[in-house]
This record gives sequence, structure tokens and C-alpha cells, in this order.
Amino acid sequence: MGKDRIRTIILAAMNERRQRIDDPERLKADVRAWALDLGFQQIGVSDIDLEQAESRLQEWLRANFHGRMDYMSRHGTKRSRPQELVPGTLRIISVRMDYLPQSQDAAIALLDHERQAYVSRYALGRDYHKVLRGRLRALARRIEDTIGPFGYRIFVDSAPVLEKAIAEKAGLGWIGKHTNLINRDAGSWFFLGELYTDLPLPIDAAEESHCGTCRACIDVCPTDAIVAPYTLDARRCISYLTIELKDSIPTEFRKAIGNRIYGCDDCQLFCPWNKFAQQSGEADFAPRNDLDAADLVALFQWDEAEWLTRTEGSAIRRIGYERWLRNVAVALGNAKTTPEVVNALNKRRDSDSMLVAEHVAWALTQHEQQN
Repeated sequence: MGKDRIRTIILAAMNERRQRIDDPERLKADVRAWALDLGFQQIGVSDIDLEQAESRLQEWLRANFHGRMDYMSRHGTKRSRPQELVPGTLRIISVRMDYLPQSQDAAIALLDHERQAYVSRYALGRDYHKVLRGRLRALARRIEDTIGPFGYRIFVDSAPVLEKAIAEKAGLGWIGKHTNLINRDAGSWFFLGELYTDLPLPIDAAEESHCGTCRACIDVCPTDAIVAPYTLDARRCISYLTIELKDSIPTEFRKAIGNRIYGCDDCQLFCPWNKFAQQSGEADFAPRNDLDAADLVALFQWDEAEWLTRTEGSAIRRIGYERWLRNVAVALGNAKTTPEVVNALNKRRDSDSMLVAEHVAWALTQHEQQN
């Protein structure tokens, strides 16, 4: 190929890039198409003004509703002021990816099962952080290949980011009374991810609330953690108690936890808007190791090596083996009394872990009281 021909190709490519940058509407349309092609169900673009969300966050923190999640206050205003977290940020590209791996009826049937465990549906498959981060990285590369280098940073629930407030501003849905994001056409069974960028893309209209007078999520919460519409006291939330809390689970909540050994989905399972939710076709989110209906006794018998093997690549890894046993012990305390359940608990009553031993003792007491 001659030098003139190479020069012509290079100049044409540069001109194309300039046109894309000079036409932000076209670039945004391209970004949306690329995102859908990469497996996201929706994208939106917001500005970086999160003043209202910052006020709500500060009020929530002052009430100590974050419990021992110190990271919620550790970064000052970086969480609510994107330009402080990533200097130069002008816009935020917000994406969602559906993850519901099976029918909601199957999940509801498993709640408080007498011998099987309930694992939050989001944690049944591969760790979502890895899935979404990889797709967002691919999206950023597609943009870069088209317009050249640009400023960006990827987030997937991994830094001080108000992802739900951002997604609401970007038009992906509204924050419901349970504090999860709800989409009119897709319910709430989806993950969120963000691309902070210096590209001056057109912004989308924020979504408005459509919860109305409904209080299904408030009434169904096993531990009354939704203390007021749009206000969650995390200290009472089963997801906090089984995932975030590193110490003993307060006895006042143990019965209400039932068979939920990792997270809780009740507020989503009974939300009327989730009648529009679709099951995900993502293979990464399909249940692994039969955790969608696993036997509690079998789970309690896993040694640490087996637990590490079976939770490889899973979000469940974050709680560690000790807290896993703590959670399963509580669920076994709420299970139907059988010789198998009692024997399984007795085998760990002298555990080297004081945390595990305490919860095993509580569980055994529950069965003794039934006799």
C-alpha cells in the first residue's frame, strides 16, 4: 500500500473521530448500541449533581442506619461528589444487567424451607463484580477505538459511588421504598455499573417514583428493616446481618432470618413491579453447586477446603468460611427438628471458633425447646 493511500486512511479515521466527538448525540447512540451488544439491558447518562442524594446520605449516616459499615462514611463527600473521586468527570454512564436466574415462584417456595437453604439470587452464580467490570471495560475500549483516548474510570459496587442515585438520575429507574432501584419494564432484579467519564454526552431525564401507596416491601420484611418508606435501617436487614456483620448476629433477629444463609430477597420477591422481571440469559448468573436449593445439613458439613472450592468465583467468598458456618448454624436452628439436623449441629458444638460455637449452641437450644 502506497504512502498516499496510508495517509488518506489515517486522515479519514481522524476525521471520523472528530465527527463523533463533535456530535455527542451520535456518540451517545453508538455507546448505547455497543452496550446492548455487550449484554447490558439498558444504559443512561447523568450529570454529576448529586446534592439531594448527598443530603439523604448524610441524614441516613447521622441516624447510624449504616451500622458497622464504616466505609459508608469513610470517604467524606467523594461518594456524592463524583468530581472529587475522579477529577475531570463530566458525565456518568450508568448501565444495568438483569440477573434473575430462575422463576420468582421457585424462590418464594424456598423461603423458610424446613431443610433447604436460601441464598440471595444475585449470589447464585459468578461474582457480578467480575462480569460487569469486564463488560464495562470492553465498552470503554469500543469508545476508545472510535474516538481515541478519553478520560474514564469503571465502577461496579467497588468504590464510594452512589450507584442507585446515579442510575435514577440517568433514567434507569427509581429508588423504591425498599431502597432498591425499580424499572417500570424490568422490575428490580438487575446489577448496576458505572463509567465515570470526561465526555460531554447528552444527559437523560431522571425517572420519577411509581411506588404510590404500595407498601408490600415494608410489610413483608422479616425483620422490619424498612423503618419508613425509602429508609432502610441496615442494622436490622438480613443482608447486612448475614453478609456485612462480622460479629454475632443479635438473637432478636435469628428466628426471623429463617433459612436465609446469604442475603435476603423478600422485598423484591413481593414487589408488584417484579411481575415485569425477566429471567436472565447470562450463563454467568446461572446457579452453581446447586446453591439454589441446597440442603442445610450438607452445607454445614463442608470443610473449609470444600467451601473454598465450591465458592470459587462467587460473591459468597467475601464473608469467609467462619461467617458461612455462623449463618448456616442459625438456619439449622430454624429448621425442622430431625436427628440429622441435631447431629450436624452437635459435631460443631465444640468448634474452635467462638463465633460458630455460640450460634451452634443457640441452634441446639431451639431444638431442645421443641421437644
